[in-house]
Amino acid sequence: MEKPGRSYNNHNQLWFAILISFILLLLCFHYSNTFPSPNNNVFTFSLNNNTDSCNGRYVYIQNLPFRFNQFLLQNCHILTRGTDKSNMCPYMKNLGLGPEIKNQNFNGVLLSNTWYATNQFLLEVIFHNKMKNYECLTNDSSLASAIFVPSYIGLDISRFLWVSNLTVRDSSGFELVEWLVKKPEWKRMWGRDHFLVSGRISWDFRRQFDDLAYWGSKFRFLPESMNMSMLAVEASSWNNDYAIPYPTSFHPSMDGEIYQWQSKIRHQKREFLFTFTGAPRPENEESIRGKIIEQCRGSSFCKFIDCSYGGEKCDDPVNVMKVFENSVFSLQPSGDSYTRRSIFDSILAGCIPVFFHPGTAYSQYKWHLPKTRTKYSVYIPVKDVKEWNVDIEKVLLRIPEKDVIAMREEVIKLIPKIVYADPRGKLDNFEDAFDLALKGILERIENVRETMRKGKDPSVGFADEDHYKYTFSDN
Repeated sequence: MEKPGRSYNNHNQLWFAILISFILLLLCFHYSNTFPSPNNNVFTFSLNNNTDSCNGRYVYIQNLPFRFNQFLLQNCHILTRGTDKSNMCPYMKNLGLGPEIKNQNFNGVLLSNTWYATNQFLLEVIFHNKMKNYECLTNDSSLASAIFVPSYIGLDISRFLWVSNLTVRDSSGFELVEWLVKKPEWKRMWGRDHFLVSGRISWDFRRQFDDLAYWGSKFRFLPESMNMSMLAVEASSWNNDYAIPYPTSFHPSMDGEIYQWQSKIRHQKREFLFTFTGAPRPENEESIRGKIIEQCRGSSFCKFIDCSYGGEKCDDPVNVMKVFENSVFSLQPSGDSYTRRSIFDSILAGCIPVFFHPGTAYSQYKWHLPKTRTKYSVYIPVKDVKEWNVDIEKVLLRIPEKDVIAMREEVIKLIPKIVYADPRGKLDNFEDAFDLALKGILERIENVRETMRKGKDPSVGFADEDHYKYTFSDN
């Protein structure tokens, strides 16, 4: 005979089991499958957001047609005009890092097998390979906070910059945006969550008039392109261009290699007070290089490395590092454009940079260099070479030794931030130039997304020109 209350107990147990099952179901349920993604201007809710380290950091790589990237790698022999090499193919080795520099060529200047003959125009290839190993990639574009467009636009335009037919110059840019706008990812934010990378300066894509007297392509003035952000080795004065470091020849694959290198240059004996590596610009009357070379040659404290045709081997990483390791300061005037790869080569050697124009570094690499410029550099503003009244040697000799030591230590701390680690390795304790660039662009896109959430027009200020970006300051 069934005991009284047994049926009642079974009933309670059944309901208790149903309740537990329901709770477990809720814990496992991911609301992002139901609600629109953040790209649709609505927050993505998830009970496990707190444990997802990639939340807000997911990136989707757009699968571009072959002609926009891989074609250029496989046909690297055509990439001659517009680069500093007659044959770019050797520099495609090691995921774009270039040929490895062997131990026997170190000459006591370099350390470990982390040095490569890296070509400065290959940033977009290096960045793409770094992105392929990024920890927060997603195959679901609806979950992505940013869309990466892996077009090798710098390598591509190098073939056409000297072509007189403007239609040919602009054709690949038109083709790229025409392809992008047809993809479903474009319509979420009309391209404002898209970004791409260039190994050439932004000005190469900023031809404002259809006139042969003007340089470059007009890619960045196409309406669709203006909705995207571009990372380049030198930014223009438009707000949707951002500067990230030129690639150097040092590509560490683990933390220990960075610590080892920092220790070496921290204890390096430096024979010269300052040095200048570069070529004169006699055809440019506004260039201050002539004055700098004149003063350097006239000083027993300075070392001049002539990089003009027939001069010294300024493309040899061992030679370049040897010069900078042997100097306290490095002079960094503007060249054909505001910026120079030499800035980052000198920092890598623990050499304190001396700048003469704000557009060379201060208004450029805001994600990678300290906001307080006096912490790591010397600024000698020269607004007009015709009014040159600067004695560089005296300026540098007046800096107290304790300040020099502090600046050099700050420069040494910058090293991991301005190098691109080997895509095949992993840094645990440092953020490299790639990490900081990606963090910066994700923040930029999230700010645009927040503007849209507030019901404001995201185009306001997005692609405007900042006319004051490169103005001089005596401070």
